[in-house]
Amino acid sequence: MQENKFKQNLIPFAALMLFTVFITLSCQQEPAAQTGKLKFGISFSTEQNAEPLDGRILLLISTNESSEPRFQINDDPNTGMVFGINVDGLAPGEESVLDAGVFGYPLKSFADIPAGEYQVQALLHIYETFNRADGHVVKLPMDRGEGQHWNRAPGNLYSTPEKIFINPQKNKTIKLTLDQKIPPIPDPPETKYIKHVKMQSKLLTEFWGRPMFLGAHILLPEGFDEHPDAHYPLVVFQGHFPYTFGGFRETPPDPDLEPDYSSRFDLKGYNKIQEESAYKFYQEWTGPDFPRMLIIEIQHANPFYDDSYAVNSANLGPYGDAITYELIPFIEKKFRGIGEGWARFLYGGSTGGWEALAVQVFYPDEYNGCFAACPDPIDFRAYTVVNIYEDKNAYYLDSQWKHTARPGKRNYLGHISCTLEDTNYKELAIGTNSRSGDQWDIWQAVYSPVGDNGYPKPIWNKLTGEIDPKVAEYWQENYDLSYILKRDWKTLGPKLKGKLHIYCGDMDNYYLNNAVYLTEEFLESTTDPYYDGEVDYGDRAEHCWNGDHERSNALSRLRYNQMYVPIILERIRKGAPKGADLISWRY
Repeated sequence: MQENKFKQNLIPFAALMLFTVFITLSCQQEPAAQTGKLKFGISFSTEQNAEPLDGRILLLISTNESSEPRFQINDDPNTGMVFGINVDGLAPGEESVLDAGVFGYPLKSFADIPAGEYQVQALLHIYETFNRADGHVVKLPMDRGEGQHWNRAPGNLYSTPEKIFINPQKNKTIKLTLDQKIPPIPDPPETKYIKHVKMQSKLLTEFWGRPMFLGAHILLPEGFDEHPDAHYPLVVFQGHFPYTFGGFRETPPDPDLEPDYSSRFDLKGYNKIQEESAYKFYQEWTGPDFPRMLIIEIQHANPFYDDSYAVNSANLGPYGDAITYELIPFIEKKFRGIGEGWARFLYGGSTGGWEALAVQVFYPDEYNGCFAACPDPIDFRAYTVVNIYEDKNAYYLDSQWKHTARPGKRNYLGHISCTLEDTNYKELAIGTNSRSGDQWDIWQAVYSPVGDNGYPKPIWNKLTGEIDPKVAEYWQENYDLSYILKRDWKTLGPKLKGKLHIYCGDMDNYYLNNAVYLTEEFLESTTDPYYDGEVDYGDRAEHCWNGDHERSNALSRLRYNQMYVPIILERIRKGAPKGADLISWRY
C-alpha cells in the first residue's frame, strides 16, 4: 500500500448521470476536449535519444518551488498537477501536442487553471514492447532499478523546470524540450553482513518473452564465515522494492546529520532516529544472544509495479512460483540455508503484509509461519471501503438521490485527505491500462484476468467507478484470501495451524482493518482445526501497525526483525520435525 487528496465534485447529479453514460463506452477513454485555446508542445532532440520512443508524456505544473514538479504529484491536498497523453513512436524533433482535452489530476483539464505564473515541467515515461507468451503484445514501462517510479526511472527524459505564465484562454503553444535524462542507478555496496544476488528466472523469461530477473538482499548472521558447516533457517521480509537491506547500519549514527522533519509522524529528527535504530539492530544482530538466521528482502519489480505481490498472476506472470521454486532455493544453496519448509518464514507490512499472508496460504507446505502487519485488503468485501461483490460503484455510495463520495485516506482522528475517485484519477492521469505504477493499478494488474487488449481487465471503470461483477468474481476465486481460506479450510486448515499472525491498527489510514475484522471472524470461528494463530489490533493506530503495543508506529516500524525473529525461533523449537537440524546454527 502506498500513501494517497480530497476533492469535492461540483457537477450536478443529473449532469453527472449523462456524463457517466457517455464515458462508459470505454474504461480507458478520456473526457471530451474542454474549452480553452492553450496548447503545450513537447519534444526531445537526438542528443537525448536518437530513436523514436513509446511512452507517456506527462505535463507537470505547480506553484511550489521547493522541489521539481515531478516530485510533487501525490494524493494529499497540496499535490501538484499532472496531465498525460500516450505517444507511440515519437521521433526526435517531433512535437507531441497537449491540448485542453488531455486528462489531468487534480484538475481534469488545464483549461481550468487560473491564469498566473507556474513552475512547469514535462517528462516522458518510456515504454518497452513485450511479446508475451499468452500471445499479447503490450507496451509497458520496464523497471530500470528504481523500483517503478516514473519520476526517477533511469532513461526517462524530462525538461528543466521553467517559470511560465499560463493563460488557458490564450491562443498559444508553449514549447517544452526534454533536455535532461535520468542517469542509471549504481549497484548497492556489499559488506561482511549484506550480500546481493540476482538471477534470471526461467519462468518469468518465458512469460514475458525477454530476459527477466529476480534479486534479493541477504543479511548474513554473525559467525557465518567462522561456521562453514552451519545451515540456517530463512526469513523473507516482504515489502516494497528495496535498494539494499534496510534498517541495518554497521557504523554509529552520523553526529553531523542535520535533523529532518517527518510530516507522517509529526516528528523532528526522524532521520536520526532511523540511523540510531539501524545501528542498534546491528549491535543486537551481532551480539551473543540473537538467533542466527538468514533474512532476505526480495527485488521483484516488474513492468507494473515495484514488486509482484509474490503470487502467480495472469498479467504479471508466475512470480509466486519463480520466487518460491527458483529464487529461494538459489539463495539457500548459495548461503547455506536449511532448504526445507519448516525452516522458512515470512513477515512484512502493508504490501508486504498481504504478500506474507498470501504466500503462506498459496504455498502452505513451503513456509512455517507468517506475520502479516497492516496487510493490503485480505477480504474483498472490504476492499478498503468498497464491497466489490455488492456495491455498484467504487467512488460513490449506492443511493438514488444523494451523491456521497467514498473516502480514500484518513488520519487517526478520521479526517479525510483524499477520496477513492481522487487517487484513481491521479493514476489515470499518470498512465492508462494500469500503467501508473501506483497502488490501485497494481492490485488490478495482479488480481484481474487479461483483457482483450492484453492489459488487465478493470475491476471498475477508472473514470466512473462502475464495478464489473464478472471481474469481481474472478478476484474472489483467485485472490480473496479470506474467501479462499474459508473455501479451502478442509485441506488448508491442517497445514496452516499455528502459522497465521495478523496485525492492524484500528484507524489504519486506508481502512485496511475492515478486511482484517472479516477475516478474523472466520478464523476465530474455525474448529476443525482451530487456526491457533493470532489477530491483534492497535488502538487508534494508523498504517502500519505491526503488533507492538509498547511503541509508536514511528518506532515499531523500524523493529520488524527484533519483534518477529525471537517468535520464529520459539516456533522452530516447539514444532521442528524429528531429525531436523537444530544445532549447527545455534552457536
